[in-house]
Amino acid sequence: MVGCGKMGGAMLRRWLDAVPARFTAVNRTPSAIPDGAGHAGSPSALEGRRFDAIIIAVKPQQIADVLPDYMAFLKPGGCLISIAAGFSVASIQRELGEHPVIRIMPNLPALIGRSVNGLFASPACTDAHRDLANQLAETSGTAIWVETEDEIDRITAVAGSGSGYVFEIARAYVDAAEAMGFDAETARALVLETLSGAIEMARQSDLSLEDLRNSVMSKKGTTEAGIKALRRDGLLDQLMRETTQAAYARAVELR
Repeated sequence: MVGCGKMGGAMLRRWLDAVPARFTAVNRTPSAIPDGAGHAGSPSALEGRRFDAIIIAVKPQQIADVLPDYMAFLKPGGCLISIAAGFSVASIQRELGEHPVIRIMPNLPALIGRSVNGLFASPACTDAHRDLANQLAETSGTAIWVETEDEIDRITAVAGSGSGYVFEIARAYVDAAEAMGFDAETARALVLETLSGAIEMARQSDLSLEDLRNSVMSKKGTTEAGIKALRRDGLLDQLMRETTQAAYARAVELR
């Protein structure tokens, strides 16, 4: 694994516990590497070694500068697995050569084994390459294979960046609770437990989200009053569409 930031480190921790393979992470800061993984600070530290896969876990804008120095350590028939958002297969192959490439688009809940992982494989990938990527994805959460890279960019906009949207919505919700007079600790507990309970209920229910929403409301009651304010002028729907479209547009730019 070249790079080991928050996302790469979160996924690597899950893999170390569950995947029967040996991992080596490249990072200038040894303390960033989870226990159980090998560490290398530079290409020279890997001399004489070859790997079945190289996992690209640096920022997209760093790939061209950082990754070429590591391609000599990929075994013949090995593959590249990229978790770099937005950087297309064509862009990876332009910078690193015509190797089989699988893109995995995870999100931060990989840290607790609840990531949503979108996966796309280039045509040169074998069943063995796909099996490896699928195992890595399922170890950190759910694996969703797609047929086009555009779908990966849309998954990036909805799920890859999605935990950030949820944290921001929760932050605003907690602020609103504090504005009503609750202390910070109580406000956080009220909001997070309400969100967690509602989401788990939706996961277990066959009802639509609209039906679930309506089941909470009574005519002229408190929930109806709150929902009317939340949906005033259709701003909430518009804001969520603009949010995901902005993230998608940036993913397209990064290709």
